[in-house]
Amino acid sequence: MNAAPTTAPKAARLASDVARPLSLSEDAIKQLSPSLTPRQFFDALVVAHLDDDAIRFLAAALPKREAVGWGVLCVKDGIVKPVEPTASKALAAAEAWVKEPSEANRRNAETAAEAAGYGTVTGCLAAAAFWSGGSLTPSHLAPVPPKDELTGTAVVGAILLASAVALVGPGPAKAKFLAIGGDIASGRVKVY
Repeated sequence: MNAAPTTAPKAARLASDVARPLSLSEDAIKQLSPSLTPRQFFDALVVAHLDDDAIRFLAAALPKREAVGWGVLCVKDGIVKPVEPTASKALAAAEAWVKEPSEANRRNAETAAEAAGYGTVTGCLAAAAFWSGGSLTPSHLAPVPPKDELTGTAVVGAILLASAVALVGPGPAKAKFLAIGGDIASGRVKVY
């Protein structure tokens, strides 16, 4: 009788592992201890009012689909005035990829990001979806995968830009966006 192979349980990811490649402030790094889970570190950053660090950290800690979904919810919440058609298309492309992360939707997000501009709120968000995987090159060329951190970086850009243009002002918007992110991380809010 052969025993079924056993696999060791996957080790829980620590906050220090997620934070290592990030550019966090000295105050944020002081909050980090070797045993903290990502959620514990995120909560510590929020309590310490290190909002930008908390946004950077959570965008890296969440799975890419949830991170882009978080960005979509923040942008939809933060933008209260009508947006240009290219911006609207970029937001719709990012949201479509979150709902159905197909290669076609990822490539559609690339086109939308280019049209909206990579320095815009919705352009960053569409770029985050495009940079989530696959290849950066056209299909007829050798594949070049995006760097793993690009999605989180673009989500951070979208959320920080959205907080800067939000009607309620950067401080209150960031607090609201962090609450949305916390709800996604806890599973209380589903993005797809």
